[in-house]
Amino acid sequence: MHSYRTHNCSALRKAQVGETVRLSGWIHRTRDHGGVLFVDLRDHFGITQIVADTDNPCFAELDRLRTESVITVTGEVLARSDETVNPNLPTGEIEVVAREVTVQSEAAELPMPVAGEAEYPEDIRLRYRFLDLRRDKMHANVMLRSAVITSLRKRMVEQGFTEFQTPILTASSPEGARDFLVPSRMHPGNFYALPQAPQMFKQMLMMSGFDRYFQIAPCFRDEDLRADRSLEFYQLDFEMSFVTQEDVFQALEPVLAGCFEEFSGDKTVTPSGEFPRIPYAEAMLKYGTDKPDLRNPLIISDVTSHFEKSGFGLFERIVGGGGCVRVIPAPNTNEKSRKFFDDMNNWARGEGFAGLGYVTRKGGEFGGPIAKNHGPERMEELYNELGLGPDDGLFFAAGKEKDAAKLAGAARTQIGEQLGLIEQGCFKFCWIVDFPMFEYDEDAKKIDFSHNPFSMPQGEMEALETVDPLEIKAWQYDIVCNGYELSSGAIRNHRPDIMYKAFEIAGYSREDVDREFSGMIEAFKLGAPPHGGSAPGIDRIVMLLAGEEAIREVIAFPMNQKGEDLMMGAPSQPDFKQLRELHVRVVEPPKQG
Repeated sequence: MHSYRTHNCSALRKAQVGETVRLSGWIHRTRDHGGVLFVDLRDHFGITQIVADTDNPCFAELDRLRTESVITVTGEVLARSDETVNPNLPTGEIEVVAREVTVQSEAAELPMPVAGEAEYPEDIRLRYRFLDLRRDKMHANVMLRSAVITSLRKRMVEQGFTEFQTPILTASSPEGARDFLVPSRMHPGNFYALPQAPQMFKQMLMMSGFDRYFQIAPCFRDEDLRADRSLEFYQLDFEMSFVTQEDVFQALEPVLAGCFEEFSGDKTVTPSGEFPRIPYAEAMLKYGTDKPDLRNPLIISDVTSHFEKSGFGLFERIVGGGGCVRVIPAPNTNEKSRKFFDDMNNWARGEGFAGLGYVTRKGGEFGGPIAKNHGPERMEELYNELGLGPDDGLFFAAGKEKDAAKLAGAARTQIGEQLGLIEQGCFKFCWIVDFPMFEYDEDAKKIDFSHNPFSMPQGEMEALETVDPLEIKAWQYDIVCNGYELSSGAIRNHRPDIMYKAFEIAGYSREDVDREFSGMIEAFKLGAPPHGGSAPGIDRIVMLLAGEEAIREVIAFPMNQKGEDLMMGAPSQPDFKQLRELHVRVVEPPKQG
């Protein structure tokens, strides 16, 4: 017989009744029912009930042990009586009568329980993450992550992609976030950077003659954390040669749709065919964001023209000053009190906006200051244009276009949630396309890249030479699911002349490009194929599939919101010897006060 187990804790069935078996695992729960001790023994695979009565020599040992102690039990498999069968367990028809117990590791008093799903403070959960991961939900989440990665890898290989690994220690790159720097001992005063993404390396692979690359790539960005973003993360990074934007879409859609269908349980994945393509400008108008949640049926409209001349002076002044007015319907709110509308206004102020105007309508009668000043005839005209009914309310976001769009987008989500309009039990995908190549930086008072400087502009050199830079679109695209951006990608700029020109528009000289992107530009000069790709985020994919609201729930060992690893004590101060070897001196931050 094996030293630790003949079966795992999910393997035994009625077919093994009468057999002598050996199991090893953690004590999950202990219950004393009038002199009969029931112990749920748990391992990675499941739970088996162990039984010992007061006459059993193992009783005292099992009774004294705390939960989460690790034991090995040898005993006989018995069938449970009909009334004690547990249909919720695969092993629910049997139990094991203990004949011998060996304590492998005795647990001290626990800082948090493993059995049950009670919520505990984040700092305790992260400090004792190895305990947290024993909990059913967390264990399942990490296993789901592994299965998702396996599925994605298999689907990419089936699509003709080849897996490569790219360097972790590399040079700093202009990805848009701060780099993590690593001092070099062998080159005093010089630093490596951890990759924000394998962007340049995967493009280099295309220039090296490989046709379809992918990897499950670790990425590092020194930026503020939030629920769906971490300092380190993984993405399904891929690149393809001799492809158009549509070729990239056709390659990725079945991979993501298939993976979501595989692990979505009873949730639907839509659309079943081609994902909708929504231009960036349309997304910003209709949804107020380039990450629209299509489960929400509410559509934002621009009604600026209705307020060019209006009795409502505030909106007339905003429109006259070059601003705009956006509206979000609130259907069937005739039963809602004034408080609902006032609460939405207060919510907007709490989010840092000036406020959220509104019009109420009950049985065809308009209410609220905007309707009163704008006039019932004009309000009727506005409602007819929007296709609204006699019991629909309307919220207003006014101001500069970017500000109005941001407020309208946030309000659309809030209204949808408050009115219970967001469809549940589904994953809805779309592509956001036609991003602007350039934008005007108000702070720097100059034109800059808006998304990705290495993208091919639509219209290529002709567009760069003849079109207003702020009107040029790029072959850039995002894939969005349920309001989360899963991936950004682009058809790359593979021509040196177009790259020099694009960077010139953004204020970079030819020398700047040669210095900052020497490896890339030299490769372009020696024969580069047209190529493009994308990089869906693994953490966000698993978070959505697991039904979680934060990626730390699907990462085995995440950091807290301050970027600290409470379990391992990172970041930590190096000792003087380490710093001296690296030729690094620490500059203490100035003391506050």
